[in-house]
Amino acid sequence: MEKILEMEFVEENIKKKNTKMGDIVIKKYGEKTVVSKYPDMSNIVPSSSQKEKRNRFAEAVSYAKTINSSDVLRSDFLKRVGSVKSVYQSALKEFLQREF
Repeated sequence: MEKILEMEFVEENIKKKNTKMGDIVIKKYGEKTVVSKYPDMSNIVPSSSQKEKRNRFAEAVSYAKTINSSDVLRSDFLKRVGSVKSVYQSALKEFLQREF
């Protein structure tokens, strides 16, 4: 019974671009599907530049989430930038393009 449920889960998630199941990753490249081991990043030490960029991106995500979740900030943002497909993505882009 477990195998049937596992196969249903795999079939359901294989339609997605990338899926993580336990310690394996299923990736789709066009029509091809690749199954690989989840990468072990435990021995990787990020550089100071990587840490700075990750922190900046985290700040950008926080900024975009704040704008997207508040009706007032969202409408002000749309007045300022005009019509966009995604307020969240546009706010993220705006934050990351600022000088710091």
